[in-house]
Amino acid sequence: MSISLETVVQDLNTLLRPSDYRDYCPNGLQVEGKPEITKLVSGVTASQAFIEAAIAENADAVIVHHGYFWQGENSEITGIKKQRIKALLENDISLLAYHLPLDAHPEYGNNAQLGSLLDFKITDELFPNFKSKVGVRGELIKPCTPVELMQRLQTKLNREPMHVPGKAEVINTIAWCTGSAQHFIERAHDIGVDAYLSGEISEQTVHFAREAGIHFFAAGHHATECYGVQAVGEYLAKKYSIEHMFVDIDNPV
Repeated sequence: MSISLETVVQDLNTLLRPSDYRDYCPNGLQVEGKPEITKLVSGVTASQAFIEAAIAENADAVIVHHGYFWQGENSEITGIKKQRIKALLENDISLLAYHLPLDAHPEYGNNAQLGSLLDFKITDELFPNFKSKVGVRGELIKPCTPVELMQRLQTKLNREPMHVPGKAEVINTIAWCTGSAQHFIERAHDIGVDAYLSGEISEQTVHFAREAGIHFFAAGHHATECYGVQAVGEYLAKKYSIEHMFVDIDNPV
């Protein structure tokens, strides 16, 4: 079966509510391809390797977390950007991209999906008074030691995380935000959780975690953001009876 591109865009804009966010890039349809979608390919980033994989899979449309036209980047369509967009246009493939809306969605978002994968229970938002609810807090369904949580992360995400030890011998409560959100560790400390988890780590994050006594886990920007886009792809496939597959172009960051 197939579904119109217009219907999918309208559905995702209703589901993910991009107008609620002040984002660093446009959310929604970034490059228009054929009007009907039979096969959808999802991925984390619209890199050249991902686009070529989607072409090989005969995709009609792709949906990613990291698309194009970021705030502050060169707006000219030249070089690498030209080659990527050229490949999409020549193959009539639509590009849909959702950044913060895909992080924050309470069911299909990166934070919700990562929490489910790692057996974390969400109890509140990390910033409950903000309209754009990026970042969550919660508790471990089965509390564990920091070493055990390290092992869980490595097993579930298939990579070794970085850990800055804190004071708690057993981790009961945790806050997390996928991707490049290491700076939220200060908020995590302020609300009194035992640990904070994000994708990336900065030099100053290490010192703050040590001095504040909060466990910090950096599990990989790419590795923590593989799950939201897959969930949205599966949602569309089930609702509209179209074919969907996730293509993982691994990234060590």
